[in-house]
Amino acid sequence: MKVGNVVGRETWLKARLALREREKELTWERERIAESRRELPWVKVEQDYDFESSEGKKGLGDLFDGLNQLVVYHFMFAPDWENPCKSCSFWADQIERNVVHLRARDISLVAVSRASVEQIQAIQSRFGWTFPWYSSGGSEFNYDFGVSFREEDFAKVVYDYREMEMDITDLPGVSVYARDDDGAIYHTYSVYSRGIDTLNAGYQFIDLTPKGRDENGQGMFWLRLRDEYEE
Repeated sequence: MKVGNVVGRETWLKARLALREREKELTWERERIAESRRELPWVKVEQDYDFESSEGKKGLGDLFDGLNQLVVYHFMFAPDWENPCKSCSFWADQIERNVVHLRARDISLVAVSRASVEQIQAIQSRFGWTFPWYSSGGSEFNYDFGVSFREEDFAKVVYDYREMEMDITDLPGVSVYARDDDGAIYHTYSVYSRGIDTLNAGYQFIDLTPKGRDENGQGMFWLRLRDEYEE
């Protein structure tokens, strides 16, 4: 590993304090953005989508599991794929142990993919994941919330709120929903692409280190499914 700029402790501390000011500014800006996010208007979800699980068919309201807020991780896993997306699998490792904590804040955290229940169960067993993971393969859910695309539309699709050409049927994202006392469901927020970076604790740790992500414009070339890393 290449050694960085080596200085004395006093010089280091001066540079660290200067960076701290920028970090604090980012923290305050993040809090202001979070407040604005909470103040976004809501859109009523008029359609009741169908999902499949090991427990049978579920509606969107069932995914709340008795709570008032729902966070859906749109997990890239299409019906014709042998394996799920390795990047989404990285994010899934962050989801696994957070479900119980989020329930304490009235939040149901689930994953949704177009893959079949059987495909999903096989991957859950392979990686030891226990978080709720549903198949939306029989509904328009993924298409309506901007994470799945039909090949005939590849020339012009909307992803991350902008038009682009596409060459893949499924991409990642996170969508948030709320439910009122009468059971009506509302879409309150969605984020895609690099917008979900902050939800990955692994990346936040990597960003603290000297090498950082070290991806050099090559994307997540280093990443593997968790059982495919070489010792």
